[in-house]
Amino acid sequence: MFTRTVYIFIIGILLMACNQPQQESNSQTAADCLEDAKDALANDSIRLGETLLRKTIRLAEQSEDWHTYYIAYQQLAVALSQGSPEEALRLMKKALIIYEQHPDDERNYVILLDYAGTYSAQVAYNTEGSYDEAINYIKKAYGIAEKNQMNDLMCQTLTSLANIAWAKDEYHKAVDYARQAESTLPPSGEDKEEHPDLKSGALQVLARSYLSLNMLDSAETVYRQIEPGENIHLAYIIQSNLARIALQRMGATKVEDDIDEAFEQVESFYYKALEQKDQYYQETLRQEMENQQLEYRSQIYARTLLVVIIAAIIILFAVVMALRYRIRLLRQQREYEQSKMENKLLMQEQEKRQLQQEAEHQKTLLHQANEVVAFLQDFILERTEVLKKLNQSGDSLITLSLHEWNEIERTLNAIDNNRFAKIREQYPMMQEDDIRLCILTRLGLSNRTIGNIYCITISAVQHRKLKLKKDVFGESNPDITLEQILNR
Repeated sequence: MFTRTVYIFIIGILLMACNQPQQESNSQTAADCLEDAKDALANDSIRLGETLLRKTIRLAEQSEDWHTYYIAYQQLAVALSQGSPEEALRLMKKALIIYEQHPDDERNYVILLDYAGTYSAQVAYNTEGSYDEAINYIKKAYGIAEKNQMNDLMCQTLTSLANIAWAKDEYHKAVDYARQAESTLPPSGEDKEEHPDLKSGALQVLARSYLSLNMLDSAETVYRQIEPGENIHLAYIIQSNLARIALQRMGATKVEDDIDEAFEQVESFYYKALEQKDQYYQETLRQEMENQQLEYRSQIYARTLLVVIIAAIIILFAVVMALRYRIRLLRQQREYEQSKMENKLLMQEQEKRQLQQEAEHQKTLLHQANEVVAFLQDFILERTEVLKKLNQSGDSLITLSLHEWNEIERTLNAIDNNRFAKIREQYPMMQEDDIRLCILTRLGLSNRTIGNIYCITISAVQHRKLKLKKDVFGESNPDITLEQILNR
């Protein structure tokens, strides 16, 4: 059984080592491909990003990864939107169809609708067509965002509506939409500008609308509120519009046209630089792929050697495990014998402990029985007529008849195992008054009550007890009382 397990383990290790290169070469999923495409687009490699996005679409459709499927269509539409708004709109409609057939996150639905409305507006602007389709898309997106209190998406959709209103030359409506968009975001300083891109977008359309309304001061104020950060293109937009505002104030229309032409040339240089960056990135990526292929081949050779080494190690491991298995059997046998001996000793200890517990239990029962006897004795004494008489007399003189003395002595002998009969037998020379003093002491009467019986003072009672303890019972220890002597 053990040998068979070792063989199965060896075969499994060899198969895993042999199949690992092939698994790694075919492990790319649609989600991984989408991340590669995003990285390429982030590095301004548009053509490579488009190629990877189309590959992502194929992989997502094959694996039925619907989330990645519509996201890839959306990203491809964004990549193509500058050159072909019509194609971008077609791709966004395809993404919407996929989402509506397989919905997941309503936030993504709002984003898809907003993109579709934006590209539809671009197409309408280029063809001078109707903006109804774009407005329907974006208003639907705004309704969902407002219902779910998605403030950032409310700002985004209101900004899109403001852009459409500006494109339709409805500048006052554009200003209203832009102000609503800005108001949906938290004030500056409360959230550390959590949505700077959304705020700058709303401010841009607001400033552009003011500029179209020839409200130069308002436009300049809004443009100066925009913080471009490291966004060079946004900084270009702000500076160019601030320059245009300054020229319009001076009435220099000729200079304004010349500056517009200069800015267009700068923008052309900018896009050419992006294209060159794209080519450089693709060349670098091609070289990286060649290096990966060389590294892959070296990994195959290394794994082959690794398989041989692993096989030798496993054989040695099997021998060692067999020896350890034999040693473990011997150890278990010794432990079993030792466990038997320990169990035997434990059982003896448990029996001893059980006997001790039973002895303690009997002792407890005996103590309880003695307490019951003492209680019954006190109960019997309390109900004798003589004791009732002694307890109710107070400080008055108490007189007991001979019959009453005999009655109380008989009662004490009955409940105390003939204590006073034994005292009479052991001390025949004791006076009757001494025996009666012992009886009164046993009854627990106070020295005052005893004095009332003998018509003597309390100190005289104490003296008689001390003399009786010393002369009759031979006890000279002052710490031991007559009561303790009688109880013994």
